[in-house]
Amino acid sequence: MSVLKISCDRWLQFSMFARGSVPCVFLGYKACRRASQIRPRLVLGIETSCDETGAAVLDETGTILGESLHSQKEVHLKAGGIIPPVAQRLHEENINRVVQEALDRSGVAPRELGAVATTVKPGLALSLGVGLRFSLSFVRRHEKPFIPIHHMEAHALTVRMLRQVDFPFLVLLVSGGHSLLALARGIDDFLLLGQTLDEAPGDTLDKVARRLSLVNHPECRGLGGGQAIELLAKGGDRLRFQFKSPMGQHYDCNFSFAGIRNQVTMAINKTEKQEGIEPGQLLSCVQDIAAAAQHTVASHIAKRTHRAILFCKARDLLPQNNPILVVSGGVASNDYIRDTLRIVTDATGLQLLCPPAKFCTDNGVMIAWNGLERLKEGKGVVSHTQEVAYEPRARLGRDISTEVRDATIKLPVLKLKTKSYNCI
Repeated sequence: MSVLKISCDRWLQFSMFARGSVPCVFLGYKACRRASQIRPRLVLGIETSCDETGAAVLDETGTILGESLHSQKEVHLKAGGIIPPVAQRLHEENINRVVQEALDRSGVAPRELGAVATTVKPGLALSLGVGLRFSLSFVRRHEKPFIPIHHMEAHALTVRMLRQVDFPFLVLLVSGGHSLLALARGIDDFLLLGQTLDEAPGDTLDKVARRLSLVNHPECRGLGGGQAIELLAKGGDRLRFQFKSPMGQHYDCNFSFAGIRNQVTMAINKTEKQEGIEPGQLLSCVQDIAAAAQHTVASHIAKRTHRAILFCKARDLLPQNNPILVVSGGVASNDYIRDTLRIVTDATGLQLLCPPAKFCTDNGVMIAWNGLERLKEGKGVVSHTQEVAYEPRARLGRDISTEVRDATIKLPVLKLKTKSYNCI
C-alpha cells in the first residue's frame, strides 16, 4: 500500500496522535497539515442514553478541560417518570448548546480534537438516536475518528480517571435503569456475574417514592425519588416494617427488585386504610416505610455482591494484594447503600471505591474518559461510521452467571456492629 494513501484518521490511530512522530513526507502535505492542527489525545465525549444531555473534553491525563450537562429531571418529575419522546425532544433542543459549551469552556476547537466518543448502547432508543445522529454529523463535518461507547463500560471505568486502579477488579453498577455485577479484566473485557431479572434498584426506589406521594412532602421538593427516600429514611425506624429480601434460595448473583416494590406497595395500601387517608396524601409513618424499603434494597444488593466476591476469590479471579470493588451508577450515590457495601468489603478484605456523586450519574466526562482509554489501546476506533448503530439493549461482556449459580456458594451471616445497620 502506498504511504501516500494512508488517511489522516488511520495515521492518527498508528501514531496515537503524537504530533511530529511521523515525517510529513510519509503523509502528504494535506494530511500532515491536518495532523499538525490536532492536539495529542483530546477527546470529546457525548452522553444521551437516558435523560441527561452531557458533553466533556478531556486530555490524555484525565484532566477535564471543559464540560456541560443539561438535566431533564424537573420535567420528568412533574410527569411522574421518564417519557421517551419527551426525553428525545429535550435532547434535540439542548445537545448543540451543551456540546458547544463544553468546547468553549475547554478552549479547544473541533479541528484540535483527536476523536469523538459517544454512548451508543444501552439506553432509551430515542435518546441514543439523538446523540448518535449529532455525533456522526459532527465527525463527518470535522473529519474526526469516532469511538462508540458502551454506557455501562464507561460507568465501570470512570474510577480509573480519578486514581490508579489496575485490572482485574470487581464492579457493581446500580442505577435507575441497570443493576449488574461484573469482573473488569480490561477496557473491553468483562465477565458478567449477575444482573437484574426485572427492574433496577433506582427504578424501584422511584416507584416507591411516587406511591408514597413524596413529591408532596415539603422536605422532598425538587428531589428525585431515590434522593427523597434516602432523605426521609434518615429519620425513620426501618424495623417498624419488615420486608423480605428476595431470592434468598437462589445461589447466584442476579437481582430482583420488583418483589420488594410489591411488598412495599402492599404495606402502603394497608396503612392507608388503617389511617383512613386517600392515595396522594402523606402517611404518618412515611419515614419508617422509606427506611425499611431502602434497607431491603441495600440488603439485597449487599448479599448478591457478597456472593460475587466469594465466587471471584474461589476462582482466583481477583488479585491477592489489594482486591477492589468499584461501585458506580446513580444509586451508588446513596450513602446508606455505600455503607452497607462497606461492611461486606471489610468482612471480605476488599477495598471499596466509589466515584464522587457527580461522576456516578450520567455525564459526558465518563464517556470522554472511556474514549481516551480505547484511544490509547487502539480499540474501538471506527473509520466507517455508516456501519455504526445504536443498541437499546446490550449485554456487558461474557455472561458467566450460570457458573456462579452452579458453584452454590452459601453466604455466611454477617454480624454488623453499627447501630444503623444491625442486620443484612
